[in-house]
Amino acid sequence: MRVIGVDPGTRSFDAIGLENGKIKLDLSFPSEVVAEEPSKIVKAIEDFNADIIIGPSGYGVPLKHIKELTERDRFEMTLVREEEMKEIPVLIGLQKMIDEMAEKNMNVWFIPGVIHLPTVPEWRKYNKIDMGTADKMAITVLGIYDQAKRLGVEYSEVSFVLLEVGFGYNYAGAVKNGKIIDGIGGTIFPGVGYVNSGALDGEVAYLMGNVRKQHLFWGGASMIVAEKILPPEEFAKRLDEEPFANAWEAMKDGFLKAVASELAVVGDAKEIILSGRLMRIEELKKDVKDLFEDKFDLPVVKLRGLEGKAKEAAQGSAIIGDGLAGGEFKELVEHVEIKKSYGIVLDYVRLPLNV
Repeated sequence: MRVIGVDPGTRSFDAIGLENGKIKLDLSFPSEVVAEEPSKIVKAIEDFNADIIIGPSGYGVPLKHIKELTERDRFEMTLVREEEMKEIPVLIGLQKMIDEMAEKNMNVWFIPGVIHLPTVPEWRKYNKIDMGTADKMAITVLGIYDQAKRLGVEYSEVSFVLLEVGFGYNYAGAVKNGKIIDGIGGTIFPGVGYVNSGALDGEVAYLMGNVRKQHLFWGGASMIVAEKILPPEEFAKRLDEEPFANAWEAMKDGFLKAVASELAVVGDAKEIILSGRLMRIEELKKDVKDLFEDKFDLPVVKLRGLEGKAKEAAQGSAIIGDGLAGGEFKELVEHVEIKKSYGIVLDYVRLPLNV
């Protein structure tokens, strides 16, 4: 059995192909390339001849085949108005990929975000959308697999808080008894991301007057220090300088608050799991690990997942695809209740929306 998982990231689109649970395809394309020439990644996916593909799902939809997608579904996967779409490469690439895969009649499925899962109590969802996009949900599923394998426990015994420090957005997820019960996505994260500002103060939004989608890709640590996007590796080398040190402290402060919040939700977490692009940079990972070990009496580990260079979200999407197709990860996918996902991302908002 062959499956592919795709992760549409702020900086790159990654694809992992599995054959009988083992990595056989590991690709990464810059988001700008996918926006300009989506055929490159689509052809690479097509050539793998997968039985099932987990497509770029954005904010997510309840489990749905590409033939079932409506225009409304596609809007809710990106939540961007048509006139703003051209401003953001990752969203252009996502929509173009879907167009091309639909034209080719590829067997593509789209997966839910955290807010769609029945394992998250509805009262945690009010006035939220970004509890974790579909890729963050997939990372958390990979974390469930990872802890169960490392500790030699059943999925029902898995319990942790995951911190994902991505290039664009941060995320903290809570898992109890092997089920995702809460999530804090990048646009409500209590502290700056590397590119994204994190939770946007309502008063700031009011004074901005016209919040555009591109504003949700701005204001983070890199903008604080340089007013442009720096390579994270360059940022990491300058932590002994100002304002780099302060910007990093702002990020860590958000990590601490988000993880503390999710630990309170879980109650009996076995460990804190670190994931994401910035946690591949040794000095940043060590600093966060030391911080958490000082503040919380829990082991702090790096998410290992499957072997490969592609991001964790692509790996998680691939194992979800494998499980949906009845492969090695079937039990895991059944356990996390992805097939029972429901609703739309706007279901719990009780404020006036201009959509």
